[in-house]
Amino acid sequence: MQVRNDWTRDEIQALYEQPFLDLVFEAQRIHRQHFQANSIQVSTLLSIKTGKCPEDCKYCSQSARYDSKLEAEKRIAVDKVIQEAKEALASGSSRFCMGAAWRNPHERDMPYVLEMVQEVKSLGLETCMTLGMLNESQAVRLKDAGLDYYNHNLDTSREYYSHIISTRTFDDRLTTIDHVRNAGMKVCSGGIVGLGENRSDRIGLLHELATLSVHPESVPINMLVPIEGTPLADVEKLDVVEWIRTIAVGRIIMPLSYIRLSAGRESLSESDQALAFMAGANSLFSGEKLLTTPNAGEGKDKQMFEKLGLVAEKAKATAAELSFDAMAS
Repeated sequence: MQVRNDWTRDEIQALYEQPFLDLVFEAQRIHRQHFQANSIQVSTLLSIKTGKCPEDCKYCSQSARYDSKLEAEKRIAVDKVIQEAKEALASGSSRFCMGAAWRNPHERDMPYVLEMVQEVKSLGLETCMTLGMLNESQAVRLKDAGLDYYNHNLDTSREYYSHIISTRTFDDRLTTIDHVRNAGMKVCSGGIVGLGENRSDRIGLLHELATLSVHPESVPINMLVPIEGTPLADVEKLDVVEWIRTIAVGRIIMPLSYIRLSAGRESLSESDQALAFMAGANSLFSGEKLLTTPNAGEGKDKQMFEKLGLVAEKAKATAAELSFDAMAS
């Protein structure tokens, strides 16, 4: 299938409105043209600075504006991050993502995050960070330090965006993505479904992503995890089938991108997740927690992989090599 960046909303809507099984079948067909069947990229996500974020994202427990009972934590030591990365590698992750609850990194934070990137990269893991908005200089320095991916989600459609966030604009997000791309890093950008939006907003989100000059190499499609104390705590839960439709459409219109199962996966059955993989999802976050929200643990994922015949992508360094290096030092 030819990769396109000129999808129209009408075309995306027509994909959504196919019979569900036809849509999933087509998504799996396209998936197998570009990725190895039954292979899943396993990532680990660590919060390196938690809470007291000045933004007002209505879904987020880390916003200082809401009483979510989250205990704020200062940025954690680089040595601790490296230990967490080693454990992630040993458990089967090939990618290590680090997130900080900042509107944007201050210059005083840059030596800290650059050292972290260099150390994690040296383990053979793919590196990813999500630190809020970046300026051009910061993006270049992160690239020079060895950062592979930068995550900056669009969250939702341009039209619905103001219902969710007021402290930065939709175009602010696109500007950061431009800085990341121009610096030579890969882009990780997706959104959240179940925010109270309608299908046209899910179409709008995917349309924005699929009409970027280069598709994001990684597209996380989160399901909202309602958190007590946030404005979206009582939002009606989105039907799982609609979430899987979103995954399938994303796979069809962005055929070379990793489509990641992120927040919300802990509430899904193995059958729901199997449908998501059939719809073209080929990446997930493993571990007990995603920044501050619960997640399916590594043990459950291992059992599910064995049951479904899935195989985790390998990191550049293996756990055995890591153990040997540790003994040698």
